[in-house]
Amino acid sequence: MASTWDEAASRALFRDVIEPLADRFEPALCDEYVHRFAPIIESICPDLNAANLIARYERVRRPRPVSQQPRRVFVLSRVTLGADIAVTSIVMDAAKKRWPDAEIVFAGPAKNYELWAADPRIHHLQIAYPRMGTLPDRLAVRSALAFDEPDSIVVDPDSRLTQLGLLPVCPEDRYYFFESRAYGGDGDESLVALTKRWVAEVLGVIDAQAFIAVPAAERQADVTVSFGVGENPAKRVADPFEADLLRLLVSRYDRVMVDSGGGGEEAERVRVAVAASGNRAEIFTGSFAAFAALIQQSRLYVGYDSAGGHVAAACGTPLVSIFAGYASERMLQRWSPDGPGPVELIRAEGGALLENVAHALGVPRPDSSGRTD
Repeated sequence: MASTWDEAASRALFRDVIEPLADRFEPALCDEYVHRFAPIIESICPDLNAANLIARYERVRRPRPVSQQPRRVFVLSRVTLGADIAVTSIVMDAAKKRWPDAEIVFAGPAKNYELWAADPRIHHLQIAYPRMGTLPDRLAVRSALAFDEPDSIVVDPDSRLTQLGLLPVCPEDRYYFFESRAYGGDGDESLVALTKRWVAEVLGVIDAQAFIAVPAAERQADVTVSFGVGENPAKRVADPFEADLLRLLVSRYDRVMVDSGGGGEEAERVRVAVAASGNRAEIFTGSFAAFAALIQQSRLYVGYDSAGGHVAAACGTPLVSIFAGYASERMLQRWSPDGPGPVELIRAEGGALLENVAHALGVPRPDSSGRTD
């Protein structure tokens, strides 16, 4: 059975089945996910019985207060950068405050850990997750998730590493699972607000905050911009929006810095948009952690629904977040940036998008070429 899960079949499973069930944030769909995916896991990992996985999930999904005094707290990465900022960082902040003498371990990719590498309280356990790999490859990550230390606990914020809580990684009494897709029910709160509520309920910390810990930026920018879409092209607005947006920004601000992203198609889009601005905007090349430092000290951040917006929200940098391609209204509500600074959320549908951005920025209405009056 495992041999049938090539890359194409694996991508189709996640794109067409798993992600739609998760992205709608409907509690009932969590049940459907578990009952669909547990038998698939058993077919690839015969040592994991589907019925047992389902029964275990029903137990661990119920929030319960932590009773231990652990020496080490493993916090699992959610793998995507934005989710680790909006959700996982709150869990780590709560763990730091609840157990000031414990070692807090971020378990996940190195690129994500760089966002907190400057915090001496947070250590790193390298776990690489093959987001584009086959399903057997993704499940093979569980070999690195055997947390058998008796004086430790594991906090799982709905991680892809455990396939959203389905894979057991330690004894249940030392495992605390935040079912973020169902927590909050039919409410309209953001994931940031729901995570704060969950850590108050489970860890007993009422003042946890999203945060990053990166070295100071080596460069300066008035405005930071990201056209990244996290490998989801539906989040992007069609041309010529990006070029028009940059022309709008450089008409108002002296130094506009655009992240080149992960290379390939995204980097080419950035190059084209910057050229269309008369090369008055600058292209930033470097790690995402270095770009996060730049966002932290900038006067404004503008971008699609992506990791950069969650950095800006966590840092209190004023931001304009442009949403397109969301699967449901609740998905938009959950992923809305939420932080101490001003947040302008703009829906991409409905027309007049550039005019709406201009209004949010307080700049003159642009004409059809993107130039302001």
